Amino acid sequence: MLRRLTEEKLEEILEAGIAEFGEHGLAKTSMNKIAARAGISVGVLYKYYEDKESFFLACVKKSILELDRTLSETIQKEDKLLQYAERLIEALQRHCREHPSHIRMYHELTSSGAAELVPGLAQEIEGVTARLYSGIIDRTQREGKIRRDADPKLFAFFFDNLLMMLQFTYCCGYYKERFRIYCGTEPENMDTSIRKELLKFLESAFTLKAKDITH
Repeated sequence: MLRRLTEEKLEEILEAGIAEFGEHGLAKTSMNKIAARAGISVGVLYKYYEDKESFFLACVKKSILELDRTLSETIQKEDKLLQYAERLIEALQRHCREHPSHIRMYHELTSSGAAELVPGLAQEIEGVTARLYSGIIDRTQREGKIRRDADPKLFAFFFDNLLMMLQFTYCCGYYKERFRIYCGTEPENMDTSIRKELLKFLESAFTLKAKDITH
């Protein structure tokens, strides 16, 4: 009779899967490699998950829950848009340090051949942040705290693009090298400067109207 694994071990197995999917993508990752990385037999893995796809979806769900927790804790306090942005940037920098494999798996998902999974996963992964950012921008716009000529949904999309690229910069090889080319060092060495300069960039985007730009 199979002894039921502890919750801690199940979490460890999911983290092993996230690391494998992040490094090799869905197509090139095998259940055998995941089991070996987690220190269990592949038979045990199949006792809990029907196939690689169902295990992959469980890994994605775990990653979404972790990010959800990070964002929820960050936006609990109502504040001005730039204060929200600063807290989000800092929280994502911390999230990247604590969960780099999660970001790499997300990056692999955006560029992999798992086309049949993308529509459902994109809605689940992006839906929360899309509603969150659009809502914050729409509310602060109605309160007259940011420029009124902006489309909240498009601004939210552009804002999320910046935060997504920031996460890739901390965790994914090509983007880390790209940062080194521009800045001459690792992004981890410039946490504070990255926050400050990105906030300056956002401040101009959220507050300056075309008629106010003098150059």
